[in-house]
Amino acid sequence: MSLQSADKSRLHNLGFPRIGARRELKFVQEAFWKGEIGEADLLATAAGLRQQNWQRQSGLDLIPVGDFSLYDQVLDMSFTLGNLPARVQGLDGSELDQFFRVARGRSANDSDCHCVHAGEMTKWFDTNYHYIVPEFSAETRFSLNPNRLLSHLEEARAQGHSAKPVLLGPVTYLLLGKAKDETQPLSLLAQLLPVYAELLKQLADKDVEWVQIDEPALVTELSPEWQAAYRTAYAVLANSGVKLLLTTYFGQLGENLDLACSLQVEGVHLDAINAGHEVETVKRRLGADQVLSLGVVNGRNIWKTDLNKVLDWLEPVARDLGERLWIAPSCSLLHVPVDLDSEQTLDAEVLSWLAFAQQKLDEIRVLHRALNEGRDAVAAELAENRCALNSRRSSPRVHNPAVQKAVAAIDVALGERQSPYLRRAALQRDKLNLPLYPTTTIGSFPQTQDIRKARLAFKRGELAAVEYETRMKQEIEFAVRQQEALGLDVLVHGEAERNDMVEYFGEQLDGYAFSQFGWVQSYGSRCVKPPILFGDISRPRAMTVAWSQYAQSLTDKPMKGMLTGPVTILNWSFVRDDQPRSISCQQLALAIREEVQDLERAGIDIIQIDEAALREGLPLRRSQWAEYLAWAVESFRITANGVADTTQIHTHMCYSEFNDIIEAIAHMDADVITIETSRSDMELLDVFDEFHYPNEIGPGVYDIHSPNIPPVEQMVKLMRLAAQRIPAERLWVNPDCGLKTRQWSEVIPALQNMVDAAKVLREAEVAAA
Repeated sequence: MSLQSADKSRLHNLGFPRIGARRELKFVQEAFWKGEIGEADLLATAAGLRQQNWQRQSGLDLIPVGDFSLYDQVLDMSFTLGNLPARVQGLDGSELDQFFRVARGRSANDSDCHCVHAGEMTKWFDTNYHYIVPEFSAETRFSLNPNRLLSHLEEARAQGHSAKPVLLGPVTYLLLGKAKDETQPLSLLAQLLPVYAELLKQLADKDVEWVQIDEPALVTELSPEWQAAYRTAYAVLANSGVKLLLTTYFGQLGENLDLACSLQVEGVHLDAINAGHEVETVKRRLGADQVLSLGVVNGRNIWKTDLNKVLDWLEPVARDLGERLWIAPSCSLLHVPVDLDSEQTLDAEVLSWLAFAQQKLDEIRVLHRALNEGRDAVAAELAENRCALNSRRSSPRVHNPAVQKAVAAIDVALGERQSPYLRRAALQRDKLNLPLYPTTTIGSFPQTQDIRKARLAFKRGELAAVEYETRMKQEIEFAVRQQEALGLDVLVHGEAERNDMVEYFGEQLDGYAFSQFGWVQSYGSRCVKPPILFGDISRPRAMTVAWSQYAQSLTDKPMKGMLTGPVTILNWSFVRDDQPRSISCQQLALAIREEVQDLERAGIDIIQIDEAALREGLPLRRSQWAEYLAWAVESFRITANGVADTTQIHTHMCYSEFNDIIEAIAHMDADVITIETSRSDMELLDVFDEFHYPNEIGPGVYDIHSPNIPPVEQMVKLMRLAAQRIPAERLWVNPDCGLKTRQWSEVIPALQNMVDAAKVLREAEVAAA
């Protein structure tokens, strides 16, 4: 059954990947930062990518404009609102220079006098995308700078597209920011709203009909004050001359449902993937002239949508709403790769189960046509979709009875260490004999062009396995010798052989598949290619032991074995959606546990199991945290705790707030935890004022996401702040993350300063004694 022509639903998109199908944005960004190209070349490439993105979305009733960024859309909004940190105001250069100074501490060809403290970076809700945190203070003043958005609007219209500007909403913007003094972000709403109102007025003057205003904070638990802020904000922004599509995603509205439906907007977007049970209620609560946009295709995962199943529930909604129904992906497609058609080597069977951004647009086009013309109009597409889904459900490659039996046999004892921490710590001190404030790194060292070329040649069959191994061992030896020369206390092998901290392990585990071009932006120019977890997980053979064992043979200093933990592998993969995530995580825990035990047997006395994404997997609603943390922490413990007391277990977490889950982190019972704190000036350690963290901790003192080289004095200052909360005998000195993305020319002087800072701290302890 189809809708009458006058009652046709509308089709739109919330956002598109900005990096390009071949990561063109990444390469031009980095060329600009190195001074190899000028600003004009960077902007020209960006314009070309925008044009390609809009062309890929042609045929939609409305195409998003303003979702493209040269670094981060939240930072874009800060510049649109004139909210620049004082430290960059007044510096020489263009607005783009200022933009990159906030993003990464410097722009192209900046001299030392232009190096500034980069903005704090953290995770965008529960995704692996990072945003630059807006900064507020008593001095904050907002002033409109609409040029970027207006110029993109003009570009899209010149190319014949029906444009829908995309803005981050005012309440979510304030909620995501941080005050640098006692200012309450919500107190800034009154001066922020007139700037938004002026921006909407200027868009109305450009004959814009619809504006997408993103308020994902509505899927989180809000205090009464923040709920009231929404009512205030959208009362002020009502009758602005444009129609507002209030856009929510990543979760359900829950107790905010009535609030969202009562706001003075012309339409509401609901993430029907995560909040499908709320569709009928929202439909009833909206006014007779309000649009309901439904996200019916998963914008965050890469599995094909069951189109027939969606139509079964969507067709009645379409009959009720007619032209008031819009359909779209659940959220921006920023979180998935660009185009499956680029893949040439991906396993054919697995490929038939997948949909990247381009294919997701094709899916909503099919759904849209089925609603407006009837299922017969897309019978071939629906049949093909059904065939692919049936293939996945029945594939013997998906289910492994031996793995399922091992998971069923998991008991509490697998997650327990032999002795409590204090006894382990004493044994480890005797065995390792490390100095006060021991120095180490987080694991990876620069992935040079030579390393990347060797890996590519090996993958293409142009370099024999023996020669590849020889080259990687040369790189490992180089890294070891550099660390010895610097005077680091605990060394790492540098991870030259690893393409990515998750993909590397996935390639060696059964149950994973891999794309060639499945890149997704993590932050700035940093892109990751998440492996595809399609089946039950097992470890056929050791994955890291030979490399760590070789590195240990080169030195008498302790060598740290480097692994990625099960929760992070899970959260940074495209995860199967046909079983609970907890089961997949347990499968990974058992596989990585085998690797931990093999490293120990090989003589590696320190093993780091990175769980950078532990917090990222938290449900957005605090009421659901306990369930997630129970299985996530238990999975880590299963991985880590099958070793002797004398084996020291480290874990690492970066770029996420963890203060509110500190008890769960303590329950992980890692002997040492290393965390990111440098960009926040040790603010993340405030939790230790009230919570007695029992084990050792390494607060990062070197911001590796900036090319700036931190001075000794800055690192000493940060560690002294840490020592106010944690006894010196339980503190380590380390960078805040791995050094893979940096250059040796930056790494060596920065690490030398770090080692020198540790010496200063030790000397001060001796003098105080």
